Amino acid sequence: MDLVCPLCNGIKDISINCPECLGKMKDNGPIVNFLDDYSPYLSNDITQLVDGVPHDQCVHLYRCEKCRYDERVKVNRVRM
Repeated sequence: MDLVCPLCNGIKDISINCPECLGKMKDNGPIVNFLDDYSPYLSNDITQLVDGVPHDQCVHLYRCEKCRYDERVKVNRVRM
């Protein structure tokens, strides 16, 4: 069984309100997708080594749709 991110795989959705303006924050995907031009196309086995979090977590970038505040959110991976 592999550990997978429930957000990346559409298993669940996390709704977060902005701490600055209370607007709705949007999930912009895993932070590793923003490292360089090719990172969205790399295998998860590779990108998990450079994101700086334990193997059982995935960091997503959330951005407020109103004020553009952004926040990194750690998500626990689940067994599939």
